[in-house]
Amino acid sequence: MGMWSMGFGAAIAAILGIILGNTDFLLTKPEHATLEQLQDADLRTTKGDEKTFKARTLWEKSGAVIMAEASELSSLKPQLDELGVPLYAVAKENIGTEIEDFRPHFSGDVFLDEKLAFYGPRQRKMGFLGFIRLGVWQNFMRAWKSGFQGNVNGEGFILGGVFVIGSGKQGIILEHREKEFGDKVNPVSVLEAAKKIVVDK
Repeated sequence: MGMWSMGFGAAIAAILGIILGNTDFLLTKPEHATLEQLQDADLRTTKGDEKTFKARTLWEKSGAVIMAEASELSSLKPQLDELGVPLYAVAKENIGTEIEDFRPHFSGDVFLDEKLAFYGPRQRKMGFLGFIRLGVWQNFMRAWKSGFQGNVNGEGFILGGVFVIGSGKQGIILEHREKEFGDKVNPVSVLEAAKKIVVDK
């Protein structure tokens, strides 16, 4: 009787853990970024002669859509080009050929954000919880089927997001933070936000 009840108790605990792991209850809540925090971030180019520059130069005149390691918004590039709004990606690291492997999946320039400004102000990680979330497995399968493999090296557990930033001091128009690996922003929301950008001609 004692072994049976211990096994039953362990099974109930495992089921409760899986249920709780698939809710937002155990997730770290994101802290919203500020324009001041993002504009002074040091970014580094990843093609040709590497140089470091302040992130504000990406959106000062034309605003920008900036993605922290997402690729799906490439489909919006033609509409963003019509609006005069550039599309960029920032990556937290470049281990091996990571960025070169990412380029075919993204239609824009990619920069390194080694101090993780676009992943903060409170960095959120999805460790063990990611392995029991159904959404993570669905997102992983979708990425794998589309040919994007990623890697298991480096700091792969940090969650990213998407920013639509207006020109000058217009500010952050849209901020989407991943809840779990592969959690996508609604492209329609990104496009609507990009239409609000006042582009300096």
